[in-house]
Amino acid sequence: MSRKPKICVVGSINMDLVTTTDKMPDQGETVMGKTFATYPGGKGANQAVAASKLGAGVTMIGAVGDDAFGHTLLTHFENEGILIHGIKTCPNRSTGIATIILSDHDNRIIVSAGANEEVTPEWVEENKEAILNCDLVLLQFEIPMETIQYTTKLAHDNGIPTVINPAPFQEFPSEILNQSTYFTPNEIELLSMNQMAKIDHVREKMIVTKGSQGVQLMDEHCQIHQIPAFDVKVEDTTGAGDTFNGAFAQELAQGVSIKEAAYFANAAAALSVTMLGAQGGMPTRQEVESFLKEQEQQSKFT
Repeated sequence: MSRKPKICVVGSINMDLVTTTDKMPDQGETVMGKTFATYPGGKGANQAVAASKLGAGVTMIGAVGDDAFGHTLLTHFENEGILIHGIKTCPNRSTGIATIILSDHDNRIIVSAGANEEVTPEWVEENKEAILNCDLVLLQFEIPMETIQYTTKLAHDNGIPTVINPAPFQEFPSEILNQSTYFTPNEIELLSMNQMAKIDHVREKMIVTKGSQGVQLMDEHCQIHQIPAFDVKVEDTTGAGDTFNGAFAQELAQGVSIKEAAYFANAAAALSVTMLGAQGGMPTRQEVESFLKEQEQQSKFT
């Protein structure tokens, strides 16, 4: 990697409370769990860590509570080499929480926003120098929509590209659609986006993640490309999409093509599902490059 790209992530910070069980409970049902653990999480934080592990210089803009989880997460960011001057500590709010149930290689998640609701346009304005000095801004939908709209406009007006992961999906103003550079919906999120009036005018912005079917995108020449998924042993799908987004943003900020960025990000996401935990499975750049070399060597003998 010739230079270290700078990415500003504006998004959520959570502590994930993860329970594994042999059976996903039905409504009203109680089942016995197998294990319980806590992991750093939140889509914004996950994507920041993914980009940092792959070589980007990352600044996080977000918020945590003045509680044990918040203090632990701030230390975790520092250990991951992520700049934290854009993270607000809120004395009257709890740190965001995600309650995750894992069963049979699938997951169900409930998110309690907590301090993430304090990531306001005013807080972004206070930290706008981080945005103005970065190569790319990465956002998700776990913070207030008005903040996403404000940040997108700030980046757009200053010629800074944005990648928006529209998850969890909610309706959003058409200005965000027009002013953003790329969106990274999964298939379900894309179905919701297809209901928007101006979606047909921005198809080239859609980088669609399709799980076991890989990634679909349209390049700068309006050609549709399907990037196949890699065949790996799945341990935990939590954080795969966030790994993809962090890797995709990192590669774009590095200056590679959309197709190359999506291919690299697809490999990073594949590696991430082979380990437990959203951030625990996120690979380094060396690990992704080694994995891709192995894939190329295997393809020569098949």
